[in-house]
Amino acid sequence: MSHQRPVMDLVDIVTEDFEATVAFYQALGLQVDAAGGGDDEIWHADVHFPNGASLHIDNVALAATYNAAWRDPAGGSTVVVGFSVGTRDEVDHLYRKLTDAGYDGRQVPYDAFWGARYAIVADPNGVDVGIMSPIDEAHKSWPPVPSPDE
Repeated sequence: MSHQRPVMDLVDIVTEDFEATVAFYQALGLQVDAAGGGDDEIWHADVHFPNGASLHIDNVALAATYNAAWRDPAGGSTVVVGFSVGTRDEVDHLYRKLTDAGYDGRQVPYDAFWGARYAIVADPNGVDVGIMSPIDEAHKSWPPVPSPDE
């Protein structure tokens, strides 16, 4: 099976102080679209750039729903560098390839609530690297439930 090279198109910052982080990026001059709250206190913000890249800001409550490492007392990386791949199967393939090579799997591949197939592997420096398929509306669900631990 032939696979296309992953494309880096996302940096996701996980923060304990969501409001301060959003304020910083707004002060930098970026247009930040933030939403969240409610009983679960999940907060998320998006910044989209003309070249197609995105910056996401998530609070810890949201990170714990999509990254099993954030449910561990040690926590996950505060930055997730996101790579998109062409298909849902490529997420599973790349995750297996990297974990078989000895890299730390932080989040096993699963169908995430926003509609993509998603997985996370840590690089040798402990930085979380997200691997995401295109979004499929048929796989969207709400409210988010914790991702599988294994």
